[in-house]
Amino acid sequence: MISFPASSQAQNGRVSTNLRTAIAWALFSFSIAIGQASPQSTAAKQSPQDLVDALHSAFGDHHARAVHAKGVMLQGTFEAASGAGKLSKAPIFAATGKRPVVVRFSDFTGIPDIPDNTGDASPRGFAFKITLPDGSTTDVVTHSFNGFPVATSDQFAELLHAIAASATATSHPSPIEQFLSNHPVAKAFLTSQRTPTSYATATYFGVNSFKFTNGLGKAVYVRYRLIPRAGESYLSSEDLKKRGANFLRDEVSERIAKGPIVFDWYAQIAEDGDKIEDPSIAWPEDRKLVKLGAIKIDKLVDDPNLDKQTMFLPGDSQSGIAPADPMLILRNKAYPISFRNRQ
Repeated sequence: MISFPASSQAQNGRVSTNLRTAIAWALFSFSIAIGQASPQSTAAKQSPQDLVDALHSAFGDHHARAVHAKGVMLQGTFEAASGAGKLSKAPIFAATGKRPVVVRFSDFTGIPDIPDNTGDASPRGFAFKITLPDGSTTDVVTHSFNGFPVATSDQFAELLHAIAASATATSHPSPIEQFLSNHPVAKAFLTSQRTPTSYATATYFGVNSFKFTNGLGKAVYVRYRLIPRAGESYLSSEDLKKRGANFLRDEVSERIAKGPIVFDWYAQIAEDGDKIEDPSIAWPEDRKLVKLGAIKIDKLVDDPNLDKQTMFLPGDSQSGIAPADPMLILRNKAYPISFRNRQ
């Protein structure tokens, strides 16, 4: 459960970890939600630069990623599944053979040294970049929770203000407690995160929707899912306390030395009535999953420069793949700003 201290200040003038995490979730979620279609929505006042600045104000400007700042880079290959081309005419699914892929696993928050053994570092991230023979690339960005906390930009703003107001609250219910009592999806999001035993044992979700179009012009709406071949495994709160501050990086380093890490990449197919533009609502589990390919990770890359110089765009599009969720457009504008701040 997210807790809120009586004072918002801690050592070095930064707010407490729990509060920083809650603020970051609100800011990040608000930033990616601006522009989402909604009957009640109004024109966005926040620019991508405003939102990146707000994240840095919460964490301090470390010249690192505004969110998911702590991570580990790896390399491997991607091989498309035989049936992927029936869903999308995208070049990555048309190409045969194995293609190089750069992978990044990460912890949440914009704090580069956040301990792995705190729940505040969840959800964990999994991003990868596939390179085709012509040099073009395709990015995929996912995290280890199936959904976002709220549905509209107005609600994101309300959540943000409630968290900020709770930093100095001395009575209960605080503004954030009041907000969560009226928004059960947001409460579940902030209080039910799980920490995986390994980066390699979590399922990851691309919670925004994409439109896939195949060579015949048939279109479907999809959300991405990455399923570990090692199986899912998560830590209890007691087991988490026994782990070190860098246990996830240490574990993945040991694991990769023994053999490759493999994830199967699936597209979950929407059906009539599923919410395409509402990332707070997970689609039912009985929706069809179509395999797009496999990510085989076989090398740890101990190069800080590669991490600093690599950007993953969450709304990456190409022929046959287009963002179906308007928030992806703003995410694609905010990420390059954060990237320039790193350099």
